[in-house]
Order: sequence, then C-alpha cells, then structure tokens
Amino acid sequence: MAGSSGRGKVLWHLTMSLDGFIAGPGHSMDWMSGLSFTPGIVEEMVATTGAILAGRRGFDAGYGAGGGENRRPYGGKWDGPIFVLTHHPEDAPPAPGFTFLDCDVAEAVGTGLDAAGGKNLEVFGADVARQCVERGLIDEFSVHLAPVMLGDGVRLFDAPGVAPVRWELMRDGDAPEVVDLRYRPRR
Repeated sequence: MAGSSGRGKVLWHLTMSLDGFIAGPGHSMDWMSGLSFTPGIVEEMVATTGAILAGRRGFDAGYGAGGGENRRPYGGKWDGPIFVLTHHPEDAPPAPGFTFLDCDVAEAVGTGLDAAGGKNLEVFGADVARQCVERGLIDEFSVHLAPVMLGDGVRLFDAPGVAPVRWELMRDGDAPEVVDLRYRPRR
C-alpha cells in the first residue's frame, strides 16, 4: 500500500517483552516505564506518523475506562487522528481525537492512510495488526525487544492455524537475518 497516491506506509510498530507480550494483563503498559530506547526513535516516530489505527480492547483499557485522555501515544508528544476499529461504535465513550469505525480492516486502513496526509499510518493493537497481516496490509514491522518478561498479557501475534509469516530484515550492510540478543537478569 505504501507509495501509492503519495501515501505513507502502514507501519506495525511496538515494544515487546522477551516472552512475546506487547501489553500486560488488562492491556497495561506500565511495564515499559523506565526502559531506555534508542536515542531519537520516539522523535522519528512522532515526525513520521500521520494517523493511528487501533483496536477497541486497547482503547477501552487505555482511554475509555476513565483513565485515558491524557495517555496519548508517545507520552503525549504525538497528536493526530486515532481510528478505533470496533463492531460496536455506538457504545464507545466520546473521546477527543478518536473516530470509531465499524468496517472491514482494509477500509479502515484506507481511511487512516487518507487522514495521515502522506505520513505513516501506525497500527496499534494485536487483533487489528493480526487482521492487517493476514490481509497483506502491513508495509513494515518495527519491534523494540524489551529486557523484561511479563508472563501474561496480550501476545504479539496470536493466530492459531495461520501459515507462518516471514519478514525481511531492513538494515544497511550485511546483517544476518536473525538478530542475536544477549541479556542477563537485572539485579
């Protein structure tokens, strides 16, 4: 989808625990507090993101359950349209900057790309991302592997019965396809 009509990429961007979770139980994100990210990565994402497509469960956990208007993406550094894909938009609590969509995931991606104004559409949420992957709608996958094990929560990609999805490493030089990471328990 990227590059067509001056559109940005559909980017699945996330931070994942070593044991494969992208959110803790109840979609909690507090486990990311205090993590050190590559310098400039947040600023890069803020500058290149034009809109976000998210799922309803994450919205309800982060924004709709009374806690969230101030919990904007990237610690409040990013502001723009957020589209929430849901089968029940009628019972979603009103939230400034959020638009609730009840449509096919491909239509939701198109709506988000149109709103992104030539920048990237970031996909948040395991179920929405899974639907996008299964339909071939993701242009790029960016994951930050965090040195923490959660043991429970929202899995990165929970799609029993789906054929393996292979990804090509995007990096300059002759880096191996499999990235070797080494950690030891923090004391």
